[in-house]
Amino acid sequence: MAAAWGGDNRAMPAVLNPSPLFLPCAAGVEPLLADEVRAILTAAGAPRAAESVRAERGGVSLIGSAATAMRLNLESRLAQRVLWQVAEGGYRDERDLYELACSVRWSDWITPRQTLRVDTTAVRSPLQSLHFASLRIKDAVCDVMREDSGERPNVDPHRPDLSLVLHLHEDHATISVDLSGEALFKRGWREAKGEAPLKETLAAAMLAAAGWHGRPEDGALLDPCCGAGTIAIEAAQIACGIAPGLQRSFAFERLLPFRLEAPAWQAMKAEARARVHAPAVPVFAGDVSFRMTDFATRNAERAGVAHAIEFKTMDALQRPCPAERGVLVLNPPYGERIDAKGTGSAGQAARLVREDFEGGGTSQAFFSSLAAHWKRHHAGWTAWVLTPDAKLGQAMRLKESRRVPMWNGPIECRLLRFDLVAGSNRAGRPAEGAPARDADQDA
Repeated sequence: MAAAWGGDNRAMPAVLNPSPLFLPCAAGVEPLLADEVRAILTAAGAPRAAESVRAERGGVSLIGSAATAMRLNLESRLAQRVLWQVAEGGYRDERDLYELACSVRWSDWITPRQTLRVDTTAVRSPLQSLHFASLRIKDAVCDVMREDSGERPNVDPHRPDLSLVLHLHEDHATISVDLSGEALFKRGWREAKGEAPLKETLAAAMLAAAGWHGRPEDGALLDPCCGAGTIAIEAAQIACGIAPGLQRSFAFERLLPFRLEAPAWQAMKAEARARVHAPAVPVFAGDVSFRMTDFATRNAERAGVAHAIEFKTMDALQRPCPAERGVLVLNPPYGERIDAKGTGSAGQAARLVREDFEGGGTSQAFFSSLAAHWKRHHAGWTAWVLTPDAKLGQAMRLKESRRVPMWNGPIECRLLRFDLVAGSNRAGRPAEGAPARDADQDA
């Protein structure tokens, strides 16, 4: 923690000074998250923190205060967690890691009656056992606190008060406090789930990549294959100005330094509640399954946006256009997504796909019919489709105008943009032989 506090870390005050923060995210989402964090901090009147934002592999780094960390937990739709760095330095073995962890005065973070957990990640680390590295960090925390107070905290692997993340590079280590607790995709409203629900953070990334921010100029939003309703609910919360973390608690609320921030935290949440408004643009969603639209409706009710979404149980190939202009955003079914654990046989995955597609047909027939339906009824709209199939555009007989790499858990996908034109999609196509642009080409 020397970088953040200066001098002897054991003498650090309980009031937190600005420190390095890291917000991990799904692969491919880093530039979108960097833009989101800058926008959040600029709107909050923290331009210096916004200027420090840097997109890195696997997430975004910045220098921020306790207020910055709390606000990012409350407001970020794309981050997986908010990590507060407390120590960093070189290492050769587990003894060096132990000494690094001993440099922090842990009694300023928790009491001996609270609990802790240590998780370790690594990139090209020479250590043989990450589990042993975690144990050495745990030992250091307990030894420091026993020296300070005569008592030591216990380990809780499920819901600890202090969750630490040790990240090991080849010869450099960082120790961070996880201020979020449960991952940020857990917004606090989901109960009913489909076979393999889309994470809220990925749904939000799809909307961000599409440039849809819930403003009147963005047009209506439609997800005709909504499943449990994640995309539509994220969109409706954006359209209503609802902060994604407003319905949940965070790990930092149980940590000693942030107890001093309790009045500021309550004021921050009150400010967020005061920003909630009627939807600025309509959101439409539906699914061929009555069970899924029922799930989605109940999820929307818990998320506080049932009034902002029009759900219909209807075949996507028959749904009429709900508005003059707008954006289609969907995560249609595919074998790997339906087979949620990824362990089923190829035959089982194919069976699940055939059952889930409207009309019981094959995926190729479904997407070909869907494209024809869009060209007849959604001319002038833009469609964004998340898929692991690099040849989906060929199956739909549409030419994508943009490809954004994204990962749906372990599945490498592309978010494809199609600009829909009545009758055919030749107008507006890239020149013959010109490749569709990837996200980094659009930066």
